[in-house]
Amino acid sequence: MGGETILVVDDEAAMRDVLVRQLSQVGYEARAATSGAKALEIVANENVDLVITDFKMDGMDGMALLAELSRSSPEVPAIMLTGHGNVQRAVEAMKAGAKEFLMKPHDRAELIAIVERVLDTHVRNRDAARPTSREAVSESIAMRECRDMITRAAKATATVLLRGESGVGKEVAARAIHEQSAREGPFEPIHCSAIPDNLFESELFGYARAAFTGAVKDKPGRVELAAGGTVFFDEIGDVSPQVQVKLLRLLAEKEFQRVGGARAERADVRFIAATHRNLEEMIDAGTFREDLFYRLNIIPIRIPPLRDRREDVPVLAKRFCEAAAEENKKSITLSQGALDSLQEQPWRGNVRELQAFVERLVVFSDGATIVDADVHRELSREPLRASVPITPSADSLKSSVNQARRQKVLEALAAAKGNKTGAARLLGVDRRTVYNMIKELGIEDA
Repeated sequence: MGGETILVVDDEAAMRDVLVRQLSQVGYEARAATSGAKALEIVANENVDLVITDFKMDGMDGMALLAELSRSSPEVPAIMLTGHGNVQRAVEAMKAGAKEFLMKPHDRAELIAIVERVLDTHVRNRDAARPTSREAVSESIAMRECRDMITRAAKATATVLLRGESGVGKEVAARAIHEQSAREGPFEPIHCSAIPDNLFESELFGYARAAFTGAVKDKPGRVELAAGGTVFFDEIGDVSPQVQVKLLRLLAEKEFQRVGGARAERADVRFIAATHRNLEEMIDAGTFREDLFYRLNIIPIRIPPLRDRREDVPVLAKRFCEAAAEENKKSITLSQGALDSLQEQPWRGNVRELQAFVERLVVFSDGATIVDADVHRELSREPLRASVPITPSADSLKSSVNQARRQKVLEALAAAKGNKTGAARLLGVDRRTVYNMIKELGIEDA
């Protein structure tokens, strides 16, 4: 973690100072605003990756700030922090646009975990949705059929299972189903692989006061916070058998119980799940429950890989180019030759890889038009695409690959002005991968 700019908004100086200090200690660039109006001014004129706002403030309160941020800066996620909270207020905050809800007095470890989760989720969502997730960009017959199924699924209430390779846009499809549905509550994504098994139940269902050491107050889970909306289980194939049992009851009965709670609660949510794994093979291997599969697979939708819908590549590339040019304050277009070259590539990382590559073209371009030669220049820099001799020793080959990787990371960090989240977006990987590469390749010591 680290590098991202977090704006803390609170009219109490002591709380502002505590939050800024705790965030700064783990590497974030934490700033403070004394009011909602000041926060809006900072967000409008400076680069802010996340806002943490108090609920009760003089003048513009937290709910009003959330509403204004949703209107003027929807790309900036927010966390609501309050000492006056209850479940209903948490739900209201989530409906108003908050990505998470944290009650005072807060636990430092919980604060950092929530901040990291929101930032990770925000980057993934922004990368997937930037070209306009609301308009399924496509020219292919395969994607038109997929779009028709999404529209039909949105009108129903049954559980949807989205299948497809990593990077094809499963979360974009899940959001489209939610937004086209009649559900007025929030869209709550749960990235299953990012939550440890021992925390999954409390994260999903919440916990009751005194349920365990440190549980000094009731805390609603993600299912409660999504009341009236949609819960999206991303990478459902990554959950352990122990977690699968808990999910089965939730899906089968639409009921859950807070950790340490005494009564069952009704889940007023719609469920969508997604996976890139072959669940049928996992069932045969005994690692995925067959009964859970049938609960999930009521409305199956398979999203085809980009190599099976190459006619979509030019349309997507143009949208990505427009978005990246606007973000980088450039006026750049793609030539027909560049589009043809992009269309010929296999794009093993699918839409996500294409987006990262086009954004990299925009960042490193000096002219007004990206041409075929620019595309091939960047392709030649890709370690996996580079032509390497087969005669050197394994150590020599590994050294060459690491040098190429190091150069690519350095270029991305320079283009993102040191911001690791921005560098991760340019490289088409998540933030943790960038941190691991920086450490592995000795970049910070360079």
